[in-house]
Amino acid sequence: MSKNKHLVLADRCVIEQELNNRSSFKEIGALVRKDCTTISKEVRNHICFVKKGAPYRNFNDCVHRFHCHYSGDLCDECTRKQKKTCSLCGKCTTVCPDYVKEECSFLKKPPYVCNGCPKRNACTLEKHLYIAHDAQREYELVRSESRSGFNLTKQEMHQLDAVLSPLLKNGQSIHHVMANNADRIPRCSKTIYRYVDGGVFGARNIDLPRKVRFRPRKATSVPLKVDKACRVGRTYEDFKIYHFEHPELPIVELDSVEGVKGGAVLLTIHFVRQKFQLAFRRDANDSFSVIEIFNDLYEKLGKELYMQLFPVLLADNGSEFSNPTALEYGPDGELRSRVFYCNPSAPNEKGACENNHEFIRRVIPKGTDIGPYSQDQIDLMMNHINSYSRPELGNKPPYALMEFYYGKTPLEKFRFSVIAPNDIVLKPSLLKRHN
Repeated sequence: MSKNKHLVLADRCVIEQELNNRSSFKEIGALVRKDCTTISKEVRNHICFVKKGAPYRNFNDCVHRFHCHYSGDLCDECTRKQKKTCSLCGKCTTVCPDYVKEECSFLKKPPYVCNGCPKRNACTLEKHLYIAHDAQREYELVRSESRSGFNLTKQEMHQLDAVLSPLLKNGQSIHHVMANNADRIPRCSKTIYRYVDGGVFGARNIDLPRKVRFRPRKATSVPLKVDKACRVGRTYEDFKIYHFEHPELPIVELDSVEGVKGGAVLLTIHFVRQKFQLAFRRDANDSFSVIEIFNDLYEKLGKELYMQLFPVLLADNGSEFSNPTALEYGPDGELRSRVFYCNPSAPNEKGACENNHEFIRRVIPKGTDIGPYSQDQIDLMMNHINSYSRPELGNKPPYALMEFYYGKTPLEKFRFSVIAPNDIVLKPSLLKRHN
């Protein structure tokens, strides 16, 4: 059964034809290779309401139509044609004081429409019909509206505006700005041009002297915001080969934890063997902030200890990790780490990091804005998490194994403080009490 594919006009024509043949949703689903619930939702979402009567009988859906006591004096149509009863008019329902709409009881259960009803040609009630071409037009309209506008939150807009607008107003081109600030702008140049043209930023088209002289160009394909070239030689298959050749090197997994879309995020660094995890608060989920954090760690730890702790980095395909060269080489130009990427949509390939996020979510639930929290509060949360005993570590906490492998120096550099077992708190109240 196909999944993640939209219904097309041909599928909708089959649905309409089978409804006319009084087929069940399950039978229709088998024909178009969709689940029966998909067919049910499709029919209910695209019902056409038709006020049409039967042959030689006008539309009338009043419950009193069979015993109406009004005799052709309610509306101009009845008076002009001198009809004996208003129930034969079909237009008196809008002015009749006793009008009560009758709902067909069969429409409250599948198939919810009148397409295959045997009484349809004799019924004067409002018809509920599924019409394939009308359903297709409604679907295309909804699809078009959902894809219009800018896919940008207020936080993302302010972050991009703070980087772009001052430089554009100084006469710099978008190409020049992006070439020198690629880690701060996780968008392609075409998208930035659209944002400027749409008035999203403080900079306007008038600040782009050449653009105002150009004619509108024809639409072209938009390049991916993450350059695929960064994965060459760094795929998950390359990682497995490298790990097989160097089994003694520890693996460090990288990931991001979001609060609200476009807001502050956490960069998590997970030492797989020790289950020890670091978390760093970032105002924006861009590559620049990740590189800054690793350069700061390189400076604090020193070259020798850093290379001992971070020889192999395994990340996902997020744009924040799209500059592997800056992560692999230090400010001195020397190779300090090897970066590899998991396959797309395969979080199980760095499952240790993903599983450890469960502890973070106990303190910062999904959908909670990370912006109000400081780095000191994030450090406090990680101190509690890394002091928490794990059965897979022989009931030892992660910091104990970290100290066993590397001594106390890294823990001191990471500003780690031991939390007594009975004082550990893994609830949102931990950070609320330290506001």
